[in-house]
Amino acid sequence: MMKDKKIFIACDTSNIKKVKRIIKETQKYKLIPKFGLQFFYSKNGRKFLEDFNSEFFLDIKASDIPQTISSALISLKDLKKMKYITVMASVGLEGLKVFKKQARKINKNLNVLGVTILTSLNNKSLKEIGYKDKVEKLVLKQAKIIKKAGLQGIVASAHESKIIRKKYKNLFIVTPGIRLPGDKANDQSRILTPKQAFEADVSAIVIGRSIHSAGNIKKNIKRLIDHLNQ
Repeated sequence: MMKDKKIFIACDTSNIKKVKRIIKETQKYKLIPKFGLQFFYSKNGRKFLEDFNSEFFLDIKASDIPQTISSALISLKDLKKMKYITVMASVGLEGLKVFKKQARKINKNLNVLGVTILTSLNNKSLKEIGYKDKVEKLVLKQAKIIKKAGLQGIVASAHESKIIRKKYKNLFIVTPGIRLPGDKANDQSRILTPKQAFEADVSAIVIGRSIHSAGNIKKNIKRLIDHLNQ
C-alpha cells in the first residue's frame, strides 16, 4: 500500500459479529475502522466503542447549534480510543470553533474533520435544495471556514481535493465515495477509485462496500492492494 497514506475501513453495519470480522481481516493491513451512525445508533454499538482498544474514526457528522454539538461531545469523553470525529461544515464558523474547542477538552489527541458537500449530492441535487453555487465553489467556501476554525482536516470528494490541495497545502484531506474498479456506485454520485483518489493528493480514503459488502473480505483486500500497486 502507499506509504504515508491512511485508509479508513467503513464498518457500515449494526451487526457486531460482522464488525469484528471486518476488523480482524483488515487490522494487519493497518486499516483504521470508521464507525458511522448505523453502528453508533445500534443497540450494542455505543458499548462496543466504549470498550474498543484500538484507534478509530467516529463519523457522526455533528450538525446542530453550537451549544448542542459541544454538549454532545462531552457525552463521548469515555470513548478513549476515538482518534477522528466529524462535524458538518454547514454548522458555520462559530459552530466549528466551539466543536474543536470542546474536542480538545475531552481528548487532546482527537482530530476534528469538517465535512463538506456529501458525496451523494451533485449540482442538480444542490439546486433542488436551494443552493445557487455549484459543488466545487461551495466546497471551497466550506474549506475556507474549516481552515479558519483550525480543524485538523476536511472530508471532501476526490473530485474537489485537487482544488483544496492547491489552496491549502498541508490540510489533511479525507475522501469518501471510494469504489474499486468495476464496483457499483450505489448511492454515491461523485466517486473515484482508491488510486485515482491518492493521485489527486488526498491524505486518506474511506472504503467500505467494495471490501465487505460483496464477496470475501480477504479477496477484496487483495484486490485493493493489487489496485494500489499497479
